[in-house]
Amino acid sequence: MSGVSLAVAPRTEPDKTTTSAAAADMNPQQRRHHQQEQQSMVGGVMGSLRVIELQLVAFIMVFSASGLVPLLDLIFPVFASAYLLLLSRLAFPAHGASASNGSQEIFHGSRLFRLYVFVGTAVGLFLPLAYVLGGFARGDEHAVRSATPHLFLLSFQILTENIISGLSLFSPPVRALVPLLYTVRRIFVIIDWIADVWLNKKLPATAAFKDVAWFWFGKTLGVANLVYFSINLFVFLIPRFLPRAFERHFRERDESRAKMEEDKRSAAAAAAAAAANKSLPAADKKSD
Repeated sequence: MSGVSLAVAPRTEPDKTTTSAAAADMNPQQRRHHQQEQQSMVGGVMGSLRVIELQLVAFIMVFSASGLVPLLDLIFPVFASAYLLLLSRLAFPAHGASASNGSQEIFHGSRLFRLYVFVGTAVGLFLPLAYVLGGFARGDEHAVRSATPHLFLLSFQILTENIISGLSLFSPPVRALVPLLYTVRRIFVIIDWIADVWLNKKLPATAAFKDVAWFWFGKTLGVANLVYFSINLFVFLIPRFLPRAFERHFRERDESRAKMEEDKRSAAAAAAAAAANKSLPAADKKSD
């Protein structure tokens, strides 16, 4: 969600060494049953990803049709996607391992880092979604109008990350730029959210306790999102995630070029050896 879905995405490939060792001790019937279990497990994981993507598409369609998302935020994903495609074709084409496996990890995170990701998912996605749904239920137009653009862009970001993480077309820098572009735009959207709930929303003097709690929940949630995603942008994405993506990209590019040069030298040596072998019979005939 913060670029971390590309960084620490769990692998769905089974361990081939342990699988082959275990399969060697099985009879044919057990081996077929084991293969069916593996296929069902992978199918369940891929099915859950498809469900998540369908839910994100549903969110995007609902937010787009609600009229609560400004025009600039509606067209931002279109320009961002077009820009990423141009970068992938012209500036940072995929090389080496990226071209053969687009889901390789860029950043390996610790348990503490995964906790940081979980907190960001709760603060950035689940709580704002609950805030919008609660605003619909309470008839709070400020809550719905202020948080919906953030949820719209975040849904598009997660959907884009999930799609390009499995495509070989995109190199590590292009994949790293997805959360970077969306996070920069969402920070400005969150600032508008904070200004709306802190400056434009007023609480009656005789408000009930639940209304006061709801009022301060919206204010606190907006500030929490601004703090988290600012830290995410300036502490993780720019100084750590993006440089590692570029480092890996240029390393793969150099390895790919070195391999091509080696293949050319091998081909030239083979051609020279073939030419030398052809010249030997001619020389033998002359000597005869």
